[in-house]
Amino acid sequence: MTRKENPLQQLFQEIITECYRRGPDLEDEELASYVAGVLTDFSETEHLYRIRNARGRPLRDVTDMLIASDPVYGDADSFERERQVRKHIGDFSLFFAGMFPESAQWRHRNHQDGLRALIRAGKESYYIVSQFNVFEFEQEAPLFGRLAENFEACAYGLGLVRKELERRRILPAEPSKPNEPKLLM
Repeated sequence: MTRKENPLQQLFQEIITECYRRGPDLEDEELASYVAGVLTDFSETEHLYRIRNARGRPLRDVTDMLIASDPVYGDADSFERERQVRKHIGDFSLFFAGMFPESAQWRHRNHQDGLRALIRAGKESYYIVSQFNVFEFEQEAPLFGRLAENFEACAYGLGLVRKELERRRILPAEPSKPNEPKLLM
C-alpha cells in the first residue's frame, strides 16, 4: 500500500489541511501533505527512532542525532547520510514541538529553553536539508526551505491537530510517558 492509499495518511492529511488553514493560515498543500506523512510514519515507533548509533541502538536524543549527522566531526560517513539524519531531526523535532511540546521538559528544567532548543535544531536541520539542492534532491529542496521558514507555524498547527485528534477521541487526552524520549542536551 502506498502512502497515499494509507487511511491514516488520508485522515492526517484532512485534519492537517483543516487545522493549518484555520490556525497558522498555511495554504501549502505540499507542506501539509509532507507533515501528514511524518505523522503517518511516526505512528510506528521504529520509524520515530530509525536513526541508530554504530552499535545499532536507536538514538532518542536530538544531541546524539546531531552528532550522527556531522560528516566532519561526527558519525556521518557521507553527505547523503548527513542529509538523511538532518531530515529525520527536522521531522522528529517538528513532531515533538507540535504534538508533544511538554516533552521538552523531560531533559530541561526550564520547559521553554528545551522547546526553543528543539525548535532551533529542527529549523536548522530542515534548512541544511534544503541546501542539498542538486541532482536527485533538487525538486524537494524548496519544500525543506519552506519547512525551515514556517517551522513554528507548522508546530503550532500540529498542536491544533493534537487537539482535534483528542476531540475526535483518536488520541488520549493525556499522553503516556513510559519510554520518554530524550530530546535535548
